[in-house]
Amino acid sequence: MLGYGVFSVGGGTPRVGWRDGDEVTDLSALGDVFMQPSLNALMALGRDASAELLAPARAHDGPRFHIDEVTAQLPVQIGDFVDFNSSLEHASSIGRMFRPQGDPLPVNWRWVPIGYQSRAGSVVVSGTDVRRPNGQRKTGDTPTFGPSERLDIELELGFVIGTPSAHGEPVTVDDAADHVFGVALLNDWSARDIQAWEYVPLGPFLSKSFQTSMAAWVTPLALLEEHRVESPLQEPPPLAYLDGGRDWALDIPLEIELNGEVISRSNVRTLYWTMPQQLAHATSNGAALRTGDLFGSGTVSGSEPGTGGSLIELTQNERFLADGDEIVLRGRGLAEVRGRVAPAGLIIPASYGERPIVLPAGVQALRSGNGEDPGQRGGP
Repeated sequence: MLGYGVFSVGGGTPRVGWRDGDEVTDLSALGDVFMQPSLNALMALGRDASAELLAPARAHDGPRFHIDEVTAQLPVQIGDFVDFNSSLEHASSIGRMFRPQGDPLPVNWRWVPIGYQSRAGSVVVSGTDVRRPNGQRKTGDTPTFGPSERLDIELELGFVIGTPSAHGEPVTVDDAADHVFGVALLNDWSARDIQAWEYVPLGPFLSKSFQTSMAAWVTPLALLEEHRVESPLQEPPPLAYLDGGRDWALDIPLEIELNGEVISRSNVRTLYWTMPQQLAHATSNGAALRTGDLFGSGTVSGSEPGTGGSLIELTQNERFLADGDEIVLRGRGLAEVRGRVAPAGLIIPASYGERPIVLPAGVQALRSGNGEDPGQRGGP
């Protein structure tokens, strides 16, 4: 499958291309919407118009480049970014871990697709390093501030909005697919120690907002029809405005690779809440959709050992990311999401009082007078 993306060659002008395997076809000769630095103009055409362009785009005999010859850009100019928690298995396993004596699920979990508003400006294209975030952590009687020691991943499927909706007019589960342009894998990097301290009472904030990595190539929704299956049974039955959309589970195998080794395999079809239900709930209060809005499924996890979508599940809270670790998320037919962990900036006392100054590690090495050039070490 793969799909549309934005690329440049040799520092040239970004334009829209189609990726098939390891080959990228330049589509700029097909019209203005393909001569843009994002997919937004193409997505804004609407479901029917963009579907009509799909066959010509895939068959276009334009200039072709190997994937190693091109520089991929973030494919979408993102408006809002909403992230859900739609995997029953993920929510349950995390709940059992942190509430061993109680119900692992919040009382509302089976009634409402839980989500939160995240930070669109922190979404980056696959291949971008993730710098270990600083933040408050509580490990003793009082919190401390410093680099996260429990940096984690979250394997997610994202979907992007093409057709906007009017403010005050909810999108129904039956109409949701008319607003969605396509899907892409996401890695919602998470600092678990920062998250544990900050999440009460309003949920994730700085533990999530530092970076989310997105695949460089967006797979159009029209290519996923043959992968549609029925979602898992929902019990109790959803309220009327969410009653539908269960035929939009997607049979797409997923895997997580850590430093060249596959450590997890799962499938998108296990998600409890589907894309139409997520979209119907997100707009049920009248909130409008805009072209380029990004929605994340939340971590995709299975029920069997080795199917977790995060390290906290796979290692039972024992192993997290070290500097230099590289994570690759893959989905059959979808573009991968790749990212390597870079060290946190160092916090040093300022000469003018107690206010801290944050510097990259390489800059601090030069300040120390050892003469080492950070560019010679291959580090950031």
